[in-house]
Formats: sequence, C-alpha cells, structure tokens
Amino acid sequence: MAHAHSSARNTPWRRAKHRPGEVAQAVAGLSALDTKALKQQWRILWGAEPPPGLSRLLLLRAIAYRLQERALGGLKPATRRLLRDAVTDAATEPTRPARPSRAMQPGTVLVREWHGTSHRVTLLDHGCSWRDRRYRSLSEVAREITGSRWSGPRFFGLGPAREARRHGTA
Repeated sequence: MAHAHSSARNTPWRRAKHRPGEVAQAVAGLSALDTKALKQQWRILWGAEPPPGLSRLLLLRAIAYRLQERALGGLKPATRRLLRDAVTDAATEPTRPARPSRAMQPGTVLVREWHGTSHRVTLLDHGCSWRDRRYRSLSEVAREITGSRWSGPRFFGLGPAREARRHGTA
C-alpha cells in the first residue's frame, strides 16, 4: 500500500479506508517489532506514552486494535454510550460480592445438632415443620431450640460460617 510520505511505516493510518488484506498485513507485521518499536507505534497512534508496566503482548494487541479501528472504523456511537454508561454505573453503585443462591424447595430437610440433640426441620410452602408443629420461620424454630433469639438461616447453617463460629456453634 502506498503512503504519502517516506515514514510510512511509522505513520498511523488516518481516516483513509483500507482493504482488509492491508489491515491484516499491517497487524501481522507488528509481531516482528521489538518492544521499543511497539512503544513508538503507541506514541504515534495515541499521542502519549504507553502506560507503565504494560506487557509486550498487551501493547501489541492494543496497537493492532487501534490500527484496525483507524482503518475500518471504531465502535458505533450507541456502543460507546452503552460502555460509558456501564462504567459510570459501576463507579457509582456499591459492589457486592456474588453469593450463591440458597433458595430451598419445600420438602427440604435441615438437620442441626444442638447440645447433643439432633433437630430435623422440614421446609414447607409457607414456613416449616419441627416436631410435628408448624412454624412461620426458621428463626422461630431456632428460638424454641436455643431459648434465645437467633437467625434461623444462620442457626441451620445457611448463613455465613463466621457468624456460626462467633456464636461457638460451628
């Protein structure tokens, strides 16, 4: 492909459309460049120094993307807005670690040993059953068993393990 000036291999592709084969050839040629030459390409394409500590592989991939973007076009404005909004949302909303779902089905039997006695609780559509008596929640059952206020799900091992250890029941 012919370029307008002598430093063609160091000049970024600007606005001119290129055939896919030319783009592929230019991208393939990047792997032959050493890190110093790749950093020079970065400076040309972005007009700034590459971030410190960027690996050669990431440098190569970013330059390849930029060449393709310049030659073939970048992201559509709608995609750019979507990405910008996602970044904004992620920066403003508190992050919460993903927790596995612990949804139990009716009929599930939970077993908990407390002071040498094994307690079996069956989950129902609404509430649970323990010793042939119906309860509105696991917490009611835990209160009956222990004589004190407990989180039923934690008492039956459905909550964080550290909470159970703190109460000396793990």
